[in-house]
Amino acid sequence: MFHQPDLFEQSPAASRPPSLPVTSALPDLVERISTVSKRPRYALLVLKLIAQEAGSNDSVGPYVGSGKGRVPVRDWLCQALAPLAQRDCRRRAMIDAVHADLMSRPGNMADPAEVERQLEQEVQSRILRSGRTNVSRVVSDLVRAGLLRRHYQGYRVDHPNRGAQREAVYTITPEAKRALQRH
Repeated sequence: MFHQPDLFEQSPAASRPPSLPVTSALPDLVERISTVSKRPRYALLVLKLIAQEAGSNDSVGPYVGSGKGRVPVRDWLCQALAPLAQRDCRRRAMIDAVHADLMSRPGNMADPAEVERQLEQEVQSRILRSGRTNVSRVVSDLVRAGLLRRHYQGYRVDHPNRGAQREAVYTITPEAKRALQRH
C-alpha cells in the first residue's frame, strides 16, 4: 500500500530546537529545562501538573475543573502553586503593604472583620495576578525547551495568538510525557 506523508506534519526531532538534546529520562528533562529557564524547579512543577491533568489528547485547557468551578488553566496552575510561597518574605511584605493601603483610605472601616475580609480579597487578587505572570513566563520557557506547545482557544476559533476572549491551552510533547511517566 502506498503511504502519502503529511507534508506539514513535523517530526518530533524537527520541532525541537537543534541545540537541545533528546530527552529520555527525568535527569535529562531537568537538564534540558535548566538550560532555558531561570527557575527550573518551578518549571518542572508546572510541567508535572500539566502532565497529570492532561486528557487523552495530552492537552489541558482552556478551562480546568477545580473546587471553585471551571477556571482558566493559568488560574488553576496559580492556585495549585500558591502554597509554595506561604512563608516567603515577599508575601509578608505584600500583605503589610496592602494592609497599610487599606488603613490609609479615607473611609476605612471600624469593623476589623470587614478590614480582614478586604485584606484577604486584595491579597488573593494580587497573588493571582503575579502568579499568572509567573506561569506564563515558565510556560514560555517550556515551549522554548520543546517540552510543551501552547495555543489559544475561545470566542471564535482556535488561534495561535491570544486576545479576543481566548484562553491558553497547553499540550505536553510525547517525549516530555514519556520522561515524566517513568517516575
